[in-house]
This record gives sequence, structure tokens and C-alpha cells, in this order.
Amino acid sequence: MRRIACWLVIPGVVFLAGCAQTERAIQKPGTAASRASAGPASPGSASASAPAAAPENALVGKVVMVNTRSRFAVLNFPIGQMPAADQRLHVYRGGLKVGEVKVGGWQRDDNIVADILAGDCQIGDEVWDR
Repeated sequence: MRRIACWLVIPGVVFLAGCAQTERAIQKPGTAASRASAGPASPGSASASAPAAAPENALVGKVVMVNTRSRFAVLNFPIGQMPAADQRLHVYRGGLKVGEVKVGGWQRDDNIVADILAGDCQIGDEVWDR
């Protein structure tokens, strides 16, 4: 009888513990859920001056390899969102523009090679089309 009770009680306790954890995560100050429920930011607040994210339809990739001597970089893009050949892209590091690249014709899977036209690139930099 005790074994049957344990098999019935333990899953219920685990389920309730998971629900309680989710509830605490929602109520933590500073989380995305609490910021969204707080309403829009006033024009003078710190969150109003935060850099804007890339729009949904923007082409965004990452620098995965750089050859500084030959001035080229290998860029990685999400599947199905590759830039066109000879397209110019801007390189951003920490939200600041640090360079410009021109996409070449060499492509393999979701990686593509680009020539560095201006500035510099480092691994982990973001590449945008705007």
C-alpha cells in the first residue's frame, strides 16, 4: 500500500515543484516578463536609449573565421537566409559599426566568404545588411 501511495504522490510533488519554479521565474524583477508587464518605457528612461535590435526581415549573420592577412572573413547565416553575391554588409561589435564586407561567390552550407572592405572583423562579430 505504501508503494502505491509513493508512486502516486511523488509525481504530483514533482509537478507542483516545477509549477512553483515557473511562477517564481515570472515574478522576478528585471526579467523580460516583468519588464513587459510594467508597460512602455518613458522617453527619459535608460531602456528607451538602448540600441534597437535588428528587424525581423533583416539579414543577420555572424563572423566565424577571419584571415587578416588576406582580408577576408567567413560568415555564418541562418539556413535559408543567405546574402546575394557582391552584396555589401556592415560589421557590428557590441552594437557599434566596426567594418564593412562584400560577399563573394564562395559558399558552403550556411557559411559564405566575404572580402573585408573597411575596418576590421573579429570572430563573433555580427553582420547586418543595413
